Amino acid sequence: MKRYLFFLILSVFTFCSCVEKENPVNLIFDTDMAPDYDDVGALALLHALADSGEVNILATVASNKHWTAVPCIEVINTYFGRPDIPVAAVKGEAADRTTWHKGLRWTEELPKRYPHRLNSTDEAEDALKLYRRILSSRPDKSVTIVTVGFFTNLENLLLSGPDEISPLSGKELVSKKVKKLVSMAGYFPKGREFNVYVDVKAAQFIFKEWPTEILFSGFEIGNKVFTGKRLVESGVENSPIVDTYTMCLAQDNPKGRDSWDQTATLVAVRGAAPYFEVERGVITVNDDGSNTWAPDENGRHSRLIFKMTPQQITDIVENLMMYRPKGK
Repeated sequence: MKRYLFFLILSVFTFCSCVEKENPVNLIFDTDMAPDYDDVGALALLHALADSGEVNILATVASNKHWTAVPCIEVINTYFGRPDIPVAAVKGEAADRTTWHKGLRWTEELPKRYPHRLNSTDEAEDALKLYRRILSSRPDKSVTIVTVGFFTNLENLLLSGPDEISPLSGKELVSKKVKKLVSMAGYFPKGREFNVYVDVKAAQFIFKEWPTEILFSGFEIGNKVFTGKRLVESGVENSPIVDTYTMCLAQDNPKGRDSWDQTATLVAVRGAAPYFEVERGVITVNDDGSNTWAPDENGRHSRLIFKMTPQQITDIVENLMMYRPKGK
């Protein structure tokens, strides 16, 4: 009981301590929403942090072309009282992935059950245009990007040239406007991870050419943080977050789902400390999508290593996922 109370108090403190934060993080959330449902948990966590005054959500964009990706993003934004957050999606050659569940498929159920505006991802604005428009309008070094999906949008951005939005190239815009990039990607110190191998060429390009800091929350981090059980047991109705985890945990693991995307999103807003140590180095991606890591104090990349225990981080993450907007 004492241990539980300690974690509860710690989680409440970490949620409330930044409510009056004067300079919220200005953030773009880039997701592959659909193959896995940790994206749902991450976006719920992000809205909780927005309501606490810690983050200003500039946009929510899809790196996945599947028709349900944008409707599901809009369902969650609308549930949390932010239906007007700009939403966009990858165009051109890109991945089209949906959930692997065979029973109730959350990607199809959420748009049936909850309000949203667009009926399909292909109706959304081009993510490249939205990225360029937002970046060009923001102060220098003021934007954080968190990507919890594929790197296709970011490759398109970096390769873009001057246009009617800005006379700067994409790489110049990123160099001037982006503070840092936080990514759920890679498996450290070596392995093969989904967000990398689905669009391996984009990942290779970004890891070599991205001009700002990249901080990685690897597979081995979220793989030890299991959340969702408390959501399912909460008895909360008419919540797309609870509905998603209820549908999915029954088919996966009733004890919880890996929280890959939530850990990256938490760190994108609050920073690594006090949750994680950070090791600098260089990630290299092979043509089959596998990666290796070489520690280097002068490396252009960095990765998370547990400082708190996985259970402590689980409690903090799930408390944020449990947050309900006013009137819900």
